[in-house]
Amino acid sequence: MVFEAFEVVTVPFNTDGWGPPDASDTSSSASSTSVAAANLLPNVPLGSFSRAEKLGRVADWTRALSNPSARPPTGSKSDPSSIFDFSAFAVDEGFGLANSSGNADEDAAFRLVDGKPPPRPRFGPKWRFNNFHNRNQLPQRRDEEVEAKKREAEKDRARRDRLYNNNRNNLHHQRREAAAFKSSVDIQPEWNMLEQIPFSSFSKLSFTVQEPEDLLLCGGLESYDRSYDRITPKAERRLERFKNRSFKVTTSDDDVIRRLAKEDKATVFATDAILAALMCAPRSVYSWDLVIQRVGNKLFFDKRDGSPLDLLSVHETSQEPLPEGKDDINSAHSLGLEAAFINQNFAQQVLVKNGKREAFDEPIPNVNEGEENASVAYRYRRWKLDDSMYLVARCELQSTVDLNNQKSFLTLNALNEFDPKYSGVDWRQKLETQRGAVLANELKNNGNKLAKWTAQALLANADMMKIGFVSRVHPRDHFNHVILSVLGYKPKDFAGQINLNTLNMWGIVKSIVDLCMKLSEGKYVLVKDPSKPQVRIYEVPADAFENDYVEEPLPEDEQVQPPEESSTEAETNGAAEDKKPEGQA
Repeated sequence: MVFEAFEVVTVPFNTDGWGPPDASDTSSSASSTSVAAANLLPNVPLGSFSRAEKLGRVADWTRALSNPSARPPTGSKSDPSSIFDFSAFAVDEGFGLANSSGNADEDAAFRLVDGKPPPRPRFGPKWRFNNFHNRNQLPQRRDEEVEAKKREAEKDRARRDRLYNNNRNNLHHQRREAAAFKSSVDIQPEWNMLEQIPFSSFSKLSFTVQEPEDLLLCGGLESYDRSYDRITPKAERRLERFKNRSFKVTTSDDDVIRRLAKEDKATVFATDAILAALMCAPRSVYSWDLVIQRVGNKLFFDKRDGSPLDLLSVHETSQEPLPEGKDDINSAHSLGLEAAFINQNFAQQVLVKNGKREAFDEPIPNVNEGEENASVAYRYRRWKLDDSMYLVARCELQSTVDLNNQKSFLTLNALNEFDPKYSGVDWRQKLETQRGAVLANELKNNGNKLAKWTAQALLANADMMKIGFVSRVHPRDHFNHVILSVLGYKPKDFAGQINLNTLNMWGIVKSIVDLCMKLSEGKYVLVKDPSKPQVRIYEVPADAFENDYVEEPLPEDEQVQPPEESSTEAETNGAAEDKKPEGQA
């Protein structure tokens, strides 16, 4: 094999600078200049550089295409070899090479060889999410970050929805009060309005009362059946009816209260239901009224016949308005009758069916002949409001149970579900697995009713309050119901959960009592305004509300029911609820 001889070229040495020597360099000989010029590669320009300039790559060989046939036309912008196009340069007349356009055009003719973006800092969540070339290195870590980002987005969405719903609730609350509700009592032209008290002033009130004194305990209580604590929607029980049992009466008709008033035991007399209505007045939306009688130095808080306080409100604080037609089974009036009917029967059904009853000091007052006493006890208690003023209230208990070898008193109440599309939560699906969500939804829709039940339990000093969840067998059948579940709460703990302040409750009662004690003898009416959060006090004639009550006929759907069905009993109970004071059925 024959090898060509490799001739080593002569590299001139520039003693005055960097790069090939200039042709005008006098220190170089003519022979060395000609040899250096012959050894230079053709068409390779050389610009003048300073020692301070930074040089990048000489050439990017990675830009070459693997398929030469697919190479774009030479000289085009997409031609990879165009980065080595030095046609803009020319050989200088001297020994060195220079840019043909001079040093002024160096910036315009400069071409960036490395088009790679600068590296991003390798820290922070942005690098973790965007550094996709490390997919095979941290797949699990990247999934956790994605899930964390989704959770944060969900929290932001929930916060926006909560703010939107709060604003919507306030607007809807005002619209419902102004448009849908009417006054519970017809305001007569001859009535004289004495006071107008906004609810905003109630929120600032506070009063501390001492422990009350028990004066008397009447009636008898049956034991609570603990098997109802194990009821589930899958093991529901039918709601029974107790139409021959006598229930509570109003303040002025109570013989015990009249006797205590004659004995001068107190100056203010009321029932737990009336006090609870006053204590929870700022939470109310529907209109209601109380009758106030000033007799001598004594004050009686009473209810008129047919008062809305005889019934139980349903969906009073909800967002969805109820039908306005009184004949509709889902109207506020019809649901109030149904709720009172359910509440009374539930309180008698969840008792032990053995006929044994613990009797107390006296029987229930004002019981009609031929009627059986309901399982109820009236605890007459006295609170000291100031040095010369005492308040006596009749507080109600429904049952008793032995806990840890001690006898405990219970209050029994029932929430009713009439149509899941109004409440937004289907009890049959959620009660067993999400009881907290169901209760929270009821606090939103029936906040005033639950607050009054809690206030009554606190007034009666009950050890436990049992709340039943009763639903219709079918949404369009308001006669037949089933018990889905029963939950128990301690009144003080439940009051803390629903933000019910006992100091504020007694502050409202004390302010109303002080205001009424300044009035002269006579009859007055306290009315909750149907369209504004406030109460008004009117002076009315002495014979008001005595002969103006007219019994309303039953709806046709209740009248045409066959006698063998349970609707006959529902008619009897519903009619009695509508016309008797404090929910007699």
